[in-house]
Amino acid sequence: MRPTMLLLGVLAPLAFLACAAFGLPLWWAGIVLLPLALLRRDTRALARWIGLPAALLGALTLLTRAEWPLRVYPVLNNVAWLALFAWSLRHPPTVIERFARLSEPDLPPAGVAYTRRVTQAWCAFFVGNGLAALATGLWADSHTWALYNGGIAYVLMGLMFGGEWLIRRRVRSAHHG
Repeated sequence: MRPTMLLLGVLAPLAFLACAAFGLPLWWAGIVLLPLALLRRDTRALARWIGLPAALLGALTLLTRAEWPLRVYPVLNNVAWLALFAWSLRHPPTVIERFARLSEPDLPPAGVAYTRRVTQAWCAFFVGNGLAALATGLWADSHTWALYNGGIAYVLMGLMFGGEWLIRRRVRSAHHG
């Protein structure tokens, strides 16, 4: 992942939270979203799916001073990740298998099966998180939306990473011990 995409991924939710914390209009987060999205030079599919639409949403936010374009961003992000992970299930190796092979190039068949299940679990996560982003985008007030999409969603993602790491340790020790 390129540094600008990483910055976009980190600073956008922080901008949402900062607006909510300081009582600023949510559209101010577009000030962060637009330049970072425009700076990205990555040509990979996921970056194109997120970067250009994020730039458009940021521009719309700043031009209209409306919240709705920003409220679309987390939904777009989840849909893009879901599409990538689901596509990899249909066209292996899966995203998680590719990551696993970085540290274990000779991944055994049991490891490949495990990475497939983890990829499926991430797909379920992106569906649930995307639906929550959509629900808060449509019906929640600005503070609740910013709290979920700028904080809680990332805590849930961290719990998913941590839980998978713990499960993977057990699975590996069961196969190696």
